[in-house]
Amino acid sequence: MRIPFALMTGLAALSAPALAEETFPAKLAGHAFLPALTLVTPPADAPRDLWVSGKFTGAARNEAPMSVPGDVGAAYGGHPTGISLPFIGQPVQGMSGLAMNRDQAGSWFALTDNGFGTKANSPDAMLFFHRLVPDFATGKVERRETVFLRDPDRKAPFRIANEATESRYLTGADFDPESIQYLDGDIWIGDEFGPYLLHFTRDGRLVEVFATELDGETVTGPDTPGTVVPAQPGSDFRVQRSGGYEGMALQPGTGLLWAMLEKPLLAEGGEPEGDFLRVMTFDPAARDWTGDGLRFKLSEGATAIGDFNFIDATRALVIERDNGEGDMAKACAEGADPAACYPQPAKVKKVVLVDTADIDEDGHMRRIGHIDLMNIADPDGKALEGMKPAEGPFTFPFFTIENVALVDDSHIIVANDNNLPFSGGREIGQAAMNEFILLETPELLAAK
Repeated sequence: MRIPFALMTGLAALSAPALAEETFPAKLAGHAFLPALTLVTPPADAPRDLWVSGKFTGAARNEAPMSVPGDVGAAYGGHPTGISLPFIGQPVQGMSGLAMNRDQAGSWFALTDNGFGTKANSPDAMLFFHRLVPDFATGKVERRETVFLRDPDRKAPFRIANEATESRYLTGADFDPESIQYLDGDIWIGDEFGPYLLHFTRDGRLVEVFATELDGETVTGPDTPGTVVPAQPGSDFRVQRSGGYEGMALQPGTGLLWAMLEKPLLAEGGEPEGDFLRVMTFDPAARDWTGDGLRFKLSEGATAIGDFNFIDATRALVIERDNGEGDMAKACAEGADPAACYPQPAKVKKVVLVDTADIDEDGHMRRIGHIDLMNIADPDGKALEGMKPAEGPFTFPFFTIENVALVDDSHIIVANDNNLPFSGGREIGQAAMNEFILLETPELLAAK
């Protein structure tokens, strides 16, 4: 999920020395995309307010569809994305998590995030997940189903945006869903605002909401209901804005959910507690946090993670990223007009393999190695036209890359969150597509 640059935390000062880990090769084995401007019709019983989305992304309410051009923001050059708000319907955008378990037909459960980036600007953005099938032969992504999330049984512990409606559909003003797992026929979602762990039925009905517990205390953020401004970071709340559960892995065998925060917790005084991310485990069978936890250490230049999924009983994949967007080949030279180049190009975009059973004395899981998403071989010419560099290796130069999962012993799937209509990255002046890439990475997947 893209948030205003002013709200981002500067973690560069916290970056640790480069960790000694191997870089493994990756080869592009398939490429598919869902067009950036892909919209879905709300359910028939949804309030009319939800049939036009993005009305509150500017300084004032705007009811005129497609009247305000989107752009990437001043810090990223102010490039237009060619797509305007508000939308007629709901945007199928912001792919922000893949479930490890697929349905019987092989579809991926994919999650759309809160809408337009913040609680304040997303009250008309509906929350939903999808069943998607990337077809790497045709380059297209089939959307087989969209399930809208709702709270008919009043399980949310606060007033939701559609409290007074009969349907009680959930919106981006209520939760920010960023990670998803499918377990025993139910859906589990990690939220960033609370941060909460959310339990839904397969058809989208909210069943339970679990607050985050760490070391016997409830952990909250600036967007948690009950946090009152002015509030002291590090004292009144410890989770950074947009720093909740960006990744939540389902462990094979145990059935435990491993929820990873996107950014470091805040310490007393409001500074990040370190260059690592907290991971807490939750037992769906017991409906409670286990009390166990460990840490993921960020590498040099990384500021956040994008997704987290197991590949076997102990090893897992983590997307690690910086806040950059755009290919280094088009980086701004000193003094250049940022409207024609990338002032903050992508540098750190990795898929890291970790061993959750190998923990050091400080509680960090071992980083086994990684692949570099800015250096992907494409000897077979799998990259789609219009989405490949003019020269050099294939790259995935997006601000937020928030989907990774195991396909088989040799392949993984990776996808971006395109933050419609606020992200580009592939071409200056064009909105990023929802891209899915199939990567051949046998060495990474075999590494111990």
